[in-house]
Parts: sequence; C-alpha cells; structure tokens
Amino acid sequence: MILTITPNPSLDRTYDIPALQRGTVLRAGTDRVDPGGKGVNVSRAVAAAGLPTTAVLPLGGPEGALLADLLTGLGVHVAGVPVTGSTRVNVSIAEPDGTLTKLNAAGPHLSAKETETLLETARVHAARATWTVCCGSLPRGLNAHWYAELVARTHRAGARIALDTSGPALLAALREAPDVIKPNAEELAEAVGHPLTTVGDAVKAAGELRARGARAVLASLGATGQLLVDERGTCFGSARVTAVRSDVGAGDASLAGFLTAGGTGPAALAAALAHGAAAVALPGSLMPTPDDLRPEAVTVTTDVPLDRPLDGATR
Repeated sequence: MILTITPNPSLDRTYDIPALQRGTVLRAGTDRVDPGGKGVNVSRAVAAAGLPTTAVLPLGGPEGALLADLLTGLGVHVAGVPVTGSTRVNVSIAEPDGTLTKLNAAGPHLSAKETETLLETARVHAARATWTVCCGSLPRGLNAHWYAELVARTHRAGARIALDTSGPALLAALREAPDVIKPNAEELAEAVGHPLTTVGDAVKAAGELRARGARAVLASLGATGQLLVDERGTCFGSARVTAVRSDVGAGDASLAGFLTAGGTGPAALAAALAHGAAAVALPGSLMPTPDDLRPEAVTVTTDVPLDRPLDGATR
C-alpha cells in the first residue's frame, strides 16, 4: 500500500476557451473538476495501476467533501482530517494551442491542533504502508520544519518515506534522512545554491544532497531524462515520447511508478520513466493505466552521460 500525504490539496477546475483575452467576458466551451495536489496525483496514479493507496489530507467545507468523493470514486481510500477552512480551488484556463494559464489559491490556514492531527494521522497509517509519500507546498499555518517532523515520525513508525517538495522545507527535512527525495532540475539547483548546466552537474548536486542526509535522489531533468543517485551508485534514463498532450501531474505519475516498482535501483527508475512518459501523452491530469505504458521506449544505463547539456538553464 502506498500512503500519500498532501498538506495543501485542491479541487482543480479547468475551463476550455478559444483564446484568453484580458478584460473581456469569456465563455467556456467545456469545463471539468479534478482532484489536485501532488500527493493526491500520486495516489491517483497508484490507483490507476490497480494497487491500493490511502491519501491523508486536510478537508474543509463543501470543496473538501467533493474532493473526498472524487478520490473515492477513483479507488483511493481517503483518510481525511477535518479543518475549519475550506479546501482550495485552483482554476486553469486551457487554450486550443496547448497554452495553460493557472490560478492557484493559497489554501486554508491550519491551526496548531489541525497540524498535529494531520501529523498523527499520517504516522498511524504509515505503519501499514510499503511507502509513505509526502508532496507539495505547505499551507498557511505549517512552518518549513513540518516535513522534517513528518519524516521523523514516519521513520519511528518503521516506514520508508519519499519527499517531493522544494526550498526551505526540503532543506530542513534533509536532516531527518528521507529515503528518497524527488527534485526537478530547478529545485536541485536551488537546493545546492548554484546553476546546473550538464547531467554531470546534476550528479554532483545529488551527491551534495545525499551528503546532507537524503538516502537517495531521484532527479527529473525534463526532456533530458531522469537520474537516480543512491548508495548503489548512479544510473540515468530517458524515454521516447512521440507527442506531448499535457505535463500536468507527469512528475507525480513518475514518482508513483518508481515506488510501485520497489523504489530502488534501475528497474524502479525504468518504471518511473515509463509512467512519466505515459502521463504526458494523456490529456489534462489523467493518470496512466498499465495499458498506457510503453516500457520498450525506456532506456536506463549506468553509463551516465555526464557532459550532456540539461534541457533548459537552471539557476
């Protein structure tokens, strides 16, 4: 069972329009509402693969109730923590050429009691999980050390934990030795404080984060590929993608693939690449099923192309 914790989940409402024009009245052709949040997406991907998953998340107001109903309908077991504020609603404006404009709400302010209840709910469920996954931004009321405390409690429960966040929250959590962290190239550069221009730079940066506590680093390098650096060494992989329809949730699908394949070694990296490639070929934030995967399009090697330029500059 894969347990996910999403401290700032959302309802994601998407409107399709002919063109975005500021200061005018626009009429949407179609609209849809999907469960949102990085941890929520991981649970959706695990459920789409036909595997058990539980999502721990704060739920408030009618928006929270709808989010729980949507997840249950997708086969996700919901362990909701009631909160006073309403679950946030994010709005996306989609244009025919693929341009997506997003408006992300801040989310509710969690009280000290709600924060503690969220931590304890996660700890209790972690004892029965193969992997615990904590993802995304922190809502108001949670400080940058909240993820560090979550990692510590998960380890005390005897569980492994993967962390997908960035900035001060990531740096603070490193001292508790998360089993896997999943930065993208930009987040990796931010964490080490210097730009990355090649795969070799990313390997060195991953090594720096391992020296600071992370047991393994699964780094997404955009179109360049993915990198796994752990105690067994370094491996690199890429996947052929014929057409990109949407990259929303692709990184979360990739993390789900990695963990459901064991969360360690080249085979797990290959599964991560297959899931991520399948996700970008699907519309919106749909998560891939086993029928969508193309493992033959994935290449994984321990002969890491250190001189290969990264796709896009990083700070």
